[in-house]
Amino acid sequence: MTRRDLNDTLSAIGLLDDRIRRDLYEWVVAQGRPVGREEAARATGINRSLAAFHLDRLTAAGLLKAGYLRLTGKVGPGAGRPARVYERSEDEFAVSLPERRYERVAELFASALERLGDGSPPGALTREAESLGEELGSSSRRRAPERRILSALEAGGYEPVTDETGTIRLRNCPFDALVSEHRDLVCGTNLAMAEGIARGAGSSMRPMLDPRPGRCCVAFTPA
Repeated sequence: MTRRDLNDTLSAIGLLDDRIRRDLYEWVVAQGRPVGREEAARATGINRSLAAFHLDRLTAAGLLKAGYLRLTGKVGPGAGRPARVYERSEDEFAVSLPERRYERVAELFASALERLGDGSPPGALTREAESLGEELGSSSRRRAPERRILSALEAGGYEPVTDETGTIRLRNCPFDALVSEHRDLVCGTNLAMAEGIARGAGSSMRPMLDPRPGRCCVAFTPA
């Protein structure tokens, strides 16, 4: 993951002030897969040329990444040329004025916590994560427990999506910057927070570790 300098970050974030570009960006990110220009245009109610223009600007700024893919599913002669497709970039954009370096202290804390045990979250951290999750899960005013879970996850930055089996998967890990060096600690903390969210929401859904590419390590499965 690349963290850009302030000028690049401000320029990129400034692009999202345009309503069309923001709608396109949010829609592409929500799909969780590469999408073509035509599909993006239809989904956001604009023509293909305008969608291509804005998607390429978002790509040039680093907010999206582009590639080529045959969207027809055909291969070999007659399959046609691959289409240009877009998906969320791995680059991270953050602005703090005055400048702060919270990721450094997070790295320091994570390293210190790992030295206290076997790399998994110490008991005190697990309890605090569960308590925070329970607070998030119980704070939503939505009545259905599953909707409370989704609302709490959205508030926590996890970008939840429900798949065809009813399992809630998370398109984003808010602590992703620490995962590569402190995976057991981060995933254990996420699981503890997820268990607190389910309990606070009064839901029977069961949080479990189910790491997948491009997803948070935790999923909520139906009871």
